[in-house]
Amino acid sequence: MKTNHPIRRFVLASAATVSGIVLLLALKPATDPAAASAQAGAAPQQTAAAQGAAQGGAAEQAGAGTVLGDVVRTEYGPVQVRLTMSGGKITKAEAVQAPSGGTSSQKTELSVPKLNQEAVAAGNADIDSVSGATYTSEGYKKSLQSALDKAKTSGGTSDSPGSPGKASAAPAAQARVVTGAVTNTQYGPVQVRITLDGKKITKAEAVQAPSGGTSSQKTELSVPKLNQEAVAAGNAQIDTVSGATYTSEGYKKSLQSALDKAGV
Repeated sequence: MKTNHPIRRFVLASAATVSGIVLLLALKPATDPAAASAQAGAAPQQTAAAQGAAQGGAAEQAGAGTVLGDVVRTEYGPVQVRLTMSGGKITKAEAVQAPSGGTSSQKTELSVPKLNQEAVAAGNADIDSVSGATYTSEGYKKSLQSALDKAKTSGGTSDSPGSPGKASAAPAAQARVVTGAVTNTQYGPVQVRITLDGKKITKAEAVQAPSGGTSSQKTELSVPKLNQEAVAAGNAQIDTVSGATYTSEGYKKSLQSALDKAGV
């Protein structure tokens, strides 16, 4: 009868142990559970970050808008600049009014495009005057500065995202400002600007009206009445002010054009 040699038993036991270890390694999952759970947890965080970025982009777009500068009277005619802003930056500049007639039209055609480009490039009113169009350039810069001041005033009180003040300021951001076309009358141009909340006129004002001599007196008497009637009526079907027929008709035409632009 053969007896088992002690060395042989040791070798067999070692072989069995190695086989068991190999089998356990083969059955172990390829992915570490801890790593898998960490990866699973990382996905929602990445999605939330992407959503936050998208919301931030949408907020910046929502902050975009147009700002109309003051009308600046020059020796050759009025100049008025309108800016399109996004995130506090000028993305577009244009002159909605500029001197016209005779050589003034030629100078305007040459100077205004350059001034528009410089305003966007500089981001402020510190731009060079165009040679040969000094008055137009100076008027442009003054109106541009007033538009920037208005934009700074309206945007300077913004609270940080998520603050209580931000929520309370949201309804005010819905207001729109629309400027009607310039209507030329026998006594001078008339232009109306309205502020809308939805489709309701909350404010009306004449940014241009006849001036000089008796025209100034008639404007002072008629325009406040026309402004009030425009807000009260909510449309351009308002009465002509006695003694200021031309101004009233010009006002109503510009008011209607502003309403058309607003889609009211």
